[in-house]
Amino acid sequence: MPQAEQFNRRTAAKAAGTALAATFVASLAAGESRSEETAPSAPKGNVKQSLCRWCYGDVPLDKLAAAAKAIGYQSIELVTPEEFPTVQAAGLTCAMLSGADAIDRGFNRPQHHEQLKIALADHIEFAAKHGMPNVICFSGNRRGMSDDEGLEHCTAGLKQIVGLAEQKNVTICMELLNSRVDHGDYMCDRTPWGVELVKQVGSPRFKLLYDIYHMQIMEGDVIRTIRDNQQYIGHYHTGGNPGRHEIDDTQELNYPAIMRAIVETGYDGYVGQEFIPSRDPLTSLAEGFKICDV
Repeated sequence: MPQAEQFNRRTAAKAAGTALAATFVASLAAGESRSEETAPSAPKGNVKQSLCRWCYGDVPLDKLAAAAKAIGYQSIELVTPEEFPTVQAAGLTCAMLSGADAIDRGFNRPQHHEQLKIALADHIEFAAKHGMPNVICFSGNRRGMSDDEGLEHCTAGLKQIVGLAEQKNVTICMELLNSRVDHGDYMCDRTPWGVELVKQVGSPRFKLLYDIYHMQIMEGDVIRTIRDNQQYIGHYHTGGNPGRHEIDDTQELNYPAIMRAIVETGYDGYVGQEFIPSRDPLTSLAEGFKICDV
């Protein structure tokens, strides 16, 4: 694509997102509902979008939920069961339930299995009761352990709980995280290792949470990886690289192209916005929505 054309398309997308943000932010500030004349055009709906709560910790959850609903988001994820009623009251779901385990203390150590099994069982039951599709889990850090040993331990631990996930139609997703910048020593830091784990667990209710930001840092080649491994991926996260900020033209990833590739695989789950806003958070949230609405 010519550079000028690429710049014009990205600029247009950003301008559209800014206009959308201005509309709903103004209406929220005034305590008014949007009229048909001021409401933005309906989303295309090819990508079901969610947002991650922790990125907007300074925004009260009820305000965040109202803004998310106004923009067109269908979910606020990585909330705990205690936080979910506020999300639900806004007419949103939680695409990925959080709170069952810690990033550095995961399934790669057998001494954690019993505790993780109990916590995940509670979360799977809660998710099933409220129609949530996924719960999150982590591999844990290496701490000198080989990847082969970690793979063996993760497989054994997950097999103890995945049967309940199958019964309840809830998917356990292990997140792929980078170990170069943000999560040093994390074990599930590359797609091939994660894919092998999914194969060994051998259940349609265990898949990967493919975090685009993290895997850009570790591997790159994002679109090819998504196309080649789509059957092993149960959820996606966004984030601008470098910096994990807005997903616009201030960073290196081409999110409209990535979203089109995801849609072309037939994926019908959620994409969670997990960027940390460097500008007005609700405006950035609206811009991110527009960028991914392909």
